[in-house]
Amino acid sequence: MNLTLHEIATAVKAQNDVSKYENCVLGKIEFDSRLIKSGDIFLPLKGARDGHDFISTAFENGAVVTLSEQTVAFPHILVVNTEQAFQDLARYYLAKTAVDVIAITGSNGKTTTKDMTAQILATTYKTYKTQGNYNNEIGLPYTVLHMPDDTEKLVLEMGQDHMGDIHLLSTLAKPKLAVITLIGESHLEFFGTREKIAEGKMQIVDGLVNGGGLIAPADKIINAYLPDNQKITRFGADADIYLTALYEHKDHLTFTVNFLDEDLTIPVPGKFNATNAMVAAYVGTVEGVSPQHIKKALAHLDLTKNRVEWLKASNGADVLSDVYNANPTAMRLILETFQAIEPNPQGRKIAVLADMKELGEQSAQLHAEMITALNPEKLDLLYLYGQDMLPLAQLAMEIFPPETVKYFRKDDEKDELDVLTKTLLADLKPTDQVLLKGSNSMRLAEIVKQL
Repeated sequence: MNLTLHEIATAVKAQNDVSKYENCVLGKIEFDSRLIKSGDIFLPLKGARDGHDFISTAFENGAVVTLSEQTVAFPHILVVNTEQAFQDLARYYLAKTAVDVIAITGSNGKTTTKDMTAQILATTYKTYKTQGNYNNEIGLPYTVLHMPDDTEKLVLEMGQDHMGDIHLLSTLAKPKLAVITLIGESHLEFFGTREKIAEGKMQIVDGLVNGGGLIAPADKIINAYLPDNQKITRFGADADIYLTALYEHKDHLTFTVNFLDEDLTIPVPGKFNATNAMVAAYVGTVEGVSPQHIKKALAHLDLTKNRVEWLKASNGADVLSDVYNANPTAMRLILETFQAIEPNPQGRKIAVLADMKELGEQSAQLHAEMITALNPEKLDLLYLYGQDMLPLAQLAMEIFPPETVKYFRKDDEKDELDVLTKTLLADLKPTDQVLLKGSNSMRLAEIVKQL
């Protein structure tokens, strides 16, 4: 972090006199007292537990100073609100380092696009990115304050649960480039309509620096929120940037785009990932990365786990795991890819679909509408799990052959996850291909582990 104690006190508007403390250069900042090492600064946050209760532990582990909302018997920087101070410190550090920020949000694909973008930029610049899913009002400043001192490009993922989340993150980070991957149905429970989701996502432009740029889908739902003083690049069919060719394979994609002469390959399935890679490649192009470096980076991707990945079951069957999250757009896209892939010789295709959470009042309808994404000629067995999947199960049983659709309960009275797991393990043959897709809270990852 390379900041001094007095410098931090000024940045967070300290309410006390810190001149009596040695103006040493501090190590890193941590809100988990167990991660504190000698020379660090502790950040007590109020959550399920009040971090102020762990100040003494932090000092036992080597803290030099702590932020605090109250006077304590340790060297401290007194602030009105520790979370606000944390954000103010990150804002100060970004201004001091003058690092180029690339901000990425979207209902689907933001983590994958973040990983792709960072890997492309890293071929040419000292690059750091959001680790894991640290994409909220705590995770983003944590990422900023943990980036290496020599970072030149910082790729920040921005998530939203409620209106205003993206505004806060964008105005804190002040991105040079802002990317929106897709406007889907994530968090409909909190936003009510897809239009409101679009409004929230478009707040990513609120902190754009002068002369910055927005890269966004050619989706008319965001047109009303486009800035009139920034460069805007749209992607999609007949837009500014687009795929000119795409070849889908079981475990990789090959494609071309209109702004590069190179044939590009990524080692992951799903044509939606070609769009994510195209956007990442365009960011790289804007930032001066050579086409050869872009091509090489995409060919050797290292993506965050639990995204779309092919695995081998212990009996030899092919498992397409996409169990990190789920919404109607994401589920449709992965089903489209899974059903388009050539089946194994003498093999079947099995889809295991679980509830999509946070869809609010439209949940039953959106689950039922997924029937239009299911092709009885392409899927041999369909397993549906969860209370919200019941409407889809009832419709699927009308159009699929008898006994090919199986429904497993998960409600207040009964959870049949174990029954589903045992049934799938018994049914699965070595030549089969099986897709698992559902919200993380539905615990399909446990089935993947068993497979």
